[in-house]
Amino acid sequence: MIFVSEFLRSSPAIRQADNLRVEKLIPLIEPAKLKSELPLTPKAASVVSESREAIRKILKKEDPRLLLIIGPCSIHDESAALEYAEKLSRLSKSVEKNLFIVMRAYFEKPRTNIGWKGMINDPHLDSSYDMNEGLRKARRILLKINEMGLATATEMLDPMTPAYIEDLVSWVAIGARTTESQIHREMASGLPMPVGFKNSTDGSLAAAINAMKAAASPQTFSGINQKGRTCIVRTGGNAFGHLVLRGGTRPNYDSFSIEQALVRLRENGMTDVIIADCSHDNSQKKYDRQAIVWREVIRQRIAGNNSIIGLMLESNLCEGSQKLCSDMSLLKYGVSVTDACVSYETTQELVRYACEEMAKIIK
Repeated sequence: MIFVSEFLRSSPAIRQADNLRVEKLIPLIEPAKLKSELPLTPKAASVVSESREAIRKILKKEDPRLLLIIGPCSIHDESAALEYAEKLSRLSKSVEKNLFIVMRAYFEKPRTNIGWKGMINDPHLDSSYDMNEGLRKARRILLKINEMGLATATEMLDPMTPAYIEDLVSWVAIGARTTESQIHREMASGLPMPVGFKNSTDGSLAAAINAMKAAASPQTFSGINQKGRTCIVRTGGNAFGHLVLRGGTRPNYDSFSIEQALVRLRENGMTDVIIADCSHDNSQKKYDRQAIVWREVIRQRIAGNNSIIGLMLESNLCEGSQKLCSDMSLLKYGVSVTDACVSYETTQELVRYACEEMAKIIK
């Protein structure tokens, strides 16, 4: 007797219809196995828990400090990332009375067409796509940064990624290209940390506001558990979704644009808080203009707009960017391989400036 499954495997018609363009299937490591290799330590767990609560209080306007999400556009070099983290950790401690700093630790990059998709997807930068090693590297870096006492932020792009690293992340961004995605809205509804939704690339706020509504609601969708098994996921909703202004066809960090955004949030019954992204279209993709955005947004906050609760800055050890090269020895140390960043020295100046300004209103 031929079983149905055996018949299907042997049927030429079925074989010609199934997986026509899939060349290979490589099993991913189970989230639980990776976490057993790189377990959450008590120190890291404490940093994650305390920093998430601090961010929630800032979002509720119970903590007057300014939230600063600062760091590389993307991480491609573990050594440089950890050197940057050590510097930022020390700086963070020196300004913690007036500012709350979270380090950007971005391992996934959305591409408009093609390009390097980040450390998780291609950790060796050579199109070998060793995603198991990419997940391992990302988790190891996050663990080490948290061990320094510094909270981390990232963009969640692949819906499976949270299962591997969410216990080490304190703030998450949903980017301009994925804010409209139902999958990402569902994912955000189950994430344990606050989530910032960026406005669309054309500057529209509608997608981000709708995303915040969807993420705040219970959702049911397919996902994976800690054993890597596909499951039906049911969530209770994430009440800490918020708006991130990143510019569009024109910048939207000016006082008029911010007030318009706040009106839209209030009209939709949402908490009127905003984070301004100093990069992307707000700086017209010119890294040195981030400082202009930074100072103007802080000016508005000092002038009395306490709905501006945070800023994002793309920063690295060295300024600018460089083209990606598979030979790591040819890459300049501490220079971004994606968006151009300001240097750490400039970052330090901007953070000190923010601290001095915020001291005027925090008693």
